[in-house]
Parts: sequence; structure tokens; C-alpha cells
Amino acid sequence: MLSRFLLYGCTGWVLEVLFTGAGAALSRDRSATARTYLWMHPIYGGTALALEEVSARLKPLPRPLRALAYTALIFGAEYATGWMLRKLLGRCPWDYAPHRWSVHGLIRLDYAPAWYLTALMFEPVRDGLLHVTSEALRHTPEYREAEQAGELPVCLPEGQAEQAGVVASRFEQAHSEAAP
Repeated sequence: MLSRFLLYGCTGWVLEVLFTGAGAALSRDRSATARTYLWMHPIYGGTALALEEVSARLKPLPRPLRALAYTALIFGAEYATGWMLRKLLGRCPWDYAPHRWSVHGLIRLDYAPAWYLTALMFEPVRDGLLHVTSEALRHTPEYREAEQAGELPVCLPEGQAEQAGVVASRFEQAHSEAAP
């Protein structure tokens, strides 16, 4: 889970840099100045892990409908973390107050299409990260030792990234339970 948290946070940073840089370029900033905040990494990482949980529960729904739910969760996370940062720091690092569709300066409703597109991309990104982290896990000495000792939990068939993620989670859990 930690590896996915870290990767989701980095993915969020990259998307934000691309979004703010493109916005700056469209505003005639020739250098396409992009920006993000260090606070955003844990916000993106935590929000994406929450999206994983929601995704599992909404699986029977059509993907566009799931993306609407993800968009609402993203807005909620942005609002809640902005509110908490404002309480802790005295201000929120992002300030949308001057914008017309701002809600308390913490979220911008006109960003809904961008968040919806991000939400649509979530599942393919999640599946890719689950595949990468699961494959990386299989190459660790701990995994090979557990495999040789027959200590791995029953594995699901390979070939689907989501199933590989389940296998990785089971291995991480079994490994942490066996650790002194």
C-alpha cells in the first residue's frame, strides 16, 4: 500500500504540473510556468487510496457513473484538506477565492470537467500501478524466499493487474504478520 501511496502522490504531482503548466501557456506565459505544493503529494496519495476503496464498491456500475462518484470524492478531499490546511497553517496553499465558481476559496466547480477526466483515468492508472508494484514485489528477495518456503498465500491467476494487486496485498500482509 505504501508503494501505491507514493506512486499515486507522484502521479498527482505530474498531472498538476502538466495542468498548471498548460494553463499558464494558454495564458500566454511563454515559459509555461507550472507549480504544485509539497502538501499535494500526501493529498493525492491518500485520495487515490480512498478511490481504490470506492472503486471496489462501485464495480457493478458503468465506468462513467463511477467516474462521477470519484469526481465527488476528489472535490470532497480537496475541500477537506484545504480546510484542514487553512486551520493548521492559517491559509490554504491554493486560494481559489478570486474565481467565480469558487466554494470558500477551497475548490473550483469549473474544474469539474478536469476532475472528471482525471477520474476517468483513475482505473487505468490504478491497474498500471498495481501491475508495476506487483511485478516489482515478485522480484524481491523476501518474495522469492517466501515462494521457496511455500509461505505465500494462495495466488490468483496472473494476467490481470487488479488480481496481481490482490496477490501483492496478500503477500505484504503475510510478510508483515511473519515479521518479528
